Amino acid sequence: MMQYHIRRPWQLHESRHTPESVWNNRRQHRREFLQSVGRSAAAAGLAGSLIGCREPATEEEILSAGSETTAPLPGAEHFPAPRNPMFEYGREETSRRDAAEYSNFYEFTTSKEVWRYIGDFQPVPWAVTVDGLCRNPQTFDLDDLYRNFTLEERDYRFRCVETWAMCVPWTGFTLRELLQKVDPLPDANYVAFETFDRPEEAPTRRKSTEFPWPYREGLSLEEARNELTLLATGVFGQPLPKQHGAPVRLVLPWKYGFKSIKSIVRITLTKERPPTFWNEAWPDAYGFIANVEPDIPHPSWPQTSEWMLGTRERHETVRFNGYGEFVGHLYPA
Repeated sequence: MMQYHIRRPWQLHESRHTPESVWNNRRQHRREFLQSVGRSAAAAGLAGSLIGCREPATEEEILSAGSETTAPLPGAEHFPAPRNPMFEYGREETSRRDAAEYSNFYEFTTSKEVWRYIGDFQPVPWAVTVDGLCRNPQTFDLDDLYRNFTLEERDYRFRCVETWAMCVPWTGFTLRELLQKVDPLPDANYVAFETFDRPEEAPTRRKSTEFPWPYREGLSLEEARNELTLLATGVFGQPLPKQHGAPVRLVLPWKYGFKSIKSIVRITLTKERPPTFWNEAWPDAYGFIANVEPDIPHPSWPQTSEWMLGTRERHETVRFNGYGEFVGHLYPA
């Protein structure tokens, strides 16, 4: 009899994802999994037919998902912010609906329909603690962020390691400005980030104990101080919706999307390189640096091309996602 080996959910293409109830019991289903949803085209067809059984959502439902259970985010009067003309997509902007309907946020679901699972998440009140190797550690609530930093809108290309891409206008301020407030010490070499960890509000976090929760990410201090590195509080001229990482997230347009950690609660300056979520979960596939590199394949997805949300238009992948003039000097050959 042939034997089959199951890959973890994050090692599979989206079309091969199994339902969470099965995945959470995967020891029992290890040998059957790839036989039923594995390497055949039939698996993708089955996934499509199952999705088709659900009533299509309206644009209003997607864009307002979860808002009925959450107090309004503060700072709405700061939107829309002035646009920074230095940054342009070079392609068509992704629609608000497409960007909100298809996303990753593993705390809530391993599917792309994050908006369906965010009703219990409470992004108000919120605070971001900045500590570690700095002279002036501080905790900022949302009012502090809007009071201390001037927002601007930037048109950034965004690239997921799963090869989908989008072009969206983020609103925020540079991480460099926040780091100046806390004044890093000479021994600080890295910046670590941590997202919220409230299982009662996040279905996958509650059910799936084998992930290395909470979600954590990290950058070198030089990367963190780069002019592209944005702390975003909004998108499309409005405060961030939950599926985009409300109320504050990181945006790194030259790196794969999993580096752009959502719903940040802590930023810590460290001497040693911090552990990060995907690098712990699957180190052979998810490096710490994780720049967009077309010549470095991922075990599940070739990285030579990408497709756009909504239009599905395909483009050749460009190193650093086309932002080499801003970040190339950080990575000497």
